[in-house]
Amino acid sequence: QLHKNNVRLRFIGNRSGFSEKLQVNMGEVEELTKNNTGTTVIVAADYGGRWDITNAAKNIARDIEQGRLASAEIDLELMQGYMGTDGYPDPDLCIRTGGEHRVSNFLLWQAAYSELVFFDVLWPDFDRSFLEKAVAIYSERERRFGAVSKGSA
Repeated sequence: QLHKNNVRLRFIGNRSGFSEKLQVNMGEVEELTKNNTGTTVIVAADYGGRWDITNAAKNIARDIEQGRLASAEIDLELMQGYMGTDGYPDPDLCIRTGGEHRVSNFLLWQAAYSELVFFDVLWPDFDRSFLEKAVAIYSERERRFGAVSKGSA
């Protein structure tokens, strides 16, 4: 169905804890849908931001050990290239439901400049009105990406 509807499916996270059959199936569906140009669905399965950063560091260290990379080449862009979400833009808006006011180890690297909106509603009850409210809140924010506010001296 995904392939027929031009949807690309991608998995991020630590696959090693899944059965071999499931890992193979995940790889097959990613391969089947890799050239689809419609919507991209990213499934975070056994994903954590700390795991993602640690995994990137391990892979960079491996490439240095194998002579494919020099430590002097490590910068923000290279690090991003080793993250599970490489090739996809960082989120502009992250919505957290359930009344929690934390990111809970989710997309730690990628959400550095995301606007965060929190709702005291459980996910099953999150409907169009909450989405519209989140977009309205987002549209009122000044996106500075770490810079000083335009209104500051």
